[in-house]
Amino acid sequence: MTPPRAAGEGERTGGRGGGGGADRDTGSGGVLLLGVVAVVLALAVAVVGLGAAVAARHRAQSAADLAALAGADVVLGRAPGEACERAARVLRAHGATGGCAVAADGSVRVDARVPVGGPVAGLLGGAPARAAARAGSAAVHAGTPRAAVDGPS
Repeated sequence: MTPPRAAGEGERTGGRGGGGGADRDTGSGGVLLLGVVAVVLALAVAVVGLGAAVAARHRAQSAADLAALAGADVVLGRAPGEACERAARVLRAHGATGGCAVAADGSVRVDARVPVGGPVAGLLGGAPARAAARAGSAAVHAGTPRAAVDGPS
């Protein structure tokens, strides 16, 4: 008969050495958890970055659309001033930069650029979100003769 042991006597407290395989696996759960957390964080940064890029693209498209419409208003005589100057003011008001051109058919084309913010700004090398828009008379865009749209003179 073996004598009873005192509490904690003869038990392993971890560390190296021979013995069962369970001692060698101590801490593997923590390493696995760190790996899972790293993957989740990387995915979160990617999703936030993608969201920032999409939002910048939408801001660029809105700015281009509104600037083209503002320029077209000048070309069509609905607003005073110079078409591209008015378009540039609208772009600046929306935090965008870009260019403007008035075509021979009277339509106004605007290219807009908006900086991308968030965690992907550095990954993109500072490349802005870009968009373009064109506006003018409906008759010009549809290929319909102007007299058919305006009615008889």
